[in-house]
Amino acid sequence: MEPIYHSDSQQQTPKYPPLASIDQYVVSSSDVKGGRPVIAGTRISIADLVIMHLRMGQSLEEIGATYDLPLAAVHAGMAYYYDHQSEIDQSIEEDRAFAEAFRQNNPSPLKEKLEALARG
Repeated sequence: MEPIYHSDSQQQTPKYPPLASIDQYVVSSSDVKGGRPVIAGTRISIADLVIMHLRMGQSLEEIGATYDLPLAAVHAGMAYYYDHQSEIDQSIEEDRAFAEAFRQNNPSPLKEKLEALARG
């Protein structure tokens, strides 16, 4: 195995570029998605990524290709999720409960008309 550094006279320089950190790909700002962590340069939250991958079964490669994201960004997003899993899972559950309550309190007029037509 070759070392990742090689010596040039007295100082060592990297043979390969430095690794990117999760912070390069996952950011948070109060003016984007309410401060929730997102893939940098997008409005795709880490929670969105988790839902697409773990709950809808999309591969990370498929998600990256669909949204024109570097694969490293998608993997960094999942790494961030696993480091903050309980908070993100809680956020997903709160959003699901909010959506369900909204559906129950705001029935669809179209759905009601279709159901009335089906009943005759």
